[in-house]
Amino acid sequence: MPVNLDIVIDTAEYEVDMKSGLDTMQGISDATRMIGETLLLGKVPERITAKSSIRTTLKKTFKGSYGLSFRLDVLDEEPRKELRRIGNSVFTELMGYFMKEALYIETHDPSDKAQKVLDKLGDNAEDLIKQLRLSVMKNVHEVAIKFDYDVSVKYRKSFEERIPLARFTKDTVHAVQATKTDERLNLMASIRRFNTNTGNGRLQLEGEEETVAFGFRVNYRDVDFAMKKKFSENLDKNNGIEVERWDYLELVANPIRLLDGRVVKYLVVGFIDA
Repeated sequence: MPVNLDIVIDTAEYEVDMKSGLDTMQGISDATRMIGETLLLGKVPERITAKSSIRTTLKKTFKGSYGLSFRLDVLDEEPRKELRRIGNSVFTELMGYFMKEALYIETHDPSDKAQKVLDKLGDNAEDLIKQLRLSVMKNVHEVAIKFDYDVSVKYRKSFEERIPLARFTKDTVHAVQATKTDERLNLMASIRRFNTNTGNGRLQLEGEEETVAFGFRVNYRDVDFAMKKKFSENLDKNNGIEVERWDYLELVANPIRLLDGRVVKYLVVGFIDA
């Protein structure tokens, strides 16, 4: 059961610079295969090789901006069984999730089925996100960087139905250049989303309207249980109540900043008891 996908480059002409276009398509192919190997083989690949049973195959081009169809092929029986178990819809939902997380973009809450797959991945989920950021996402953005064309990836569920998974623009490319610092900040934050199996989530600083991604400075498996519980309790307590009544945690964290100084993620070091 191959997964059929489309790449769409938003250009008024039905053409694109060959070098940049190929780099972008290679980046999307590598991201797709990397996510596929992690979900179906249970390990995060350090690099993509020709020996893998998870492959991408070019199919055809189409009009309406510059479009290219491709598919994810699974050659061995065991990963095929895993794909059938997960299902194409959940697999592609997780494709979009990991591509966005690699760019610090806020995502919708995963479906129950997708959440179960994420929970099973544990630390591999964060390892995959880090691996995608190393080089793959830089290649994905080549067309956006050099020609200011947006690029999107879509799941072709049927001939008529195409579901957007992720969009790459001259703005999202800044996330690739984000850097982790040793700067330590004290934050007053409310936890708005928290995955108790991976340690990733979103927090909202007191007085701010937007959420920001957060994780932990150390591997999540090494985080003290009392700290994990503190985060989940804050999320539960503040869910469904007015912002004026929220409780906040005082956290110590290292920021990950864009070149312009904006923070896209906080790596929590600890919290301060009141």
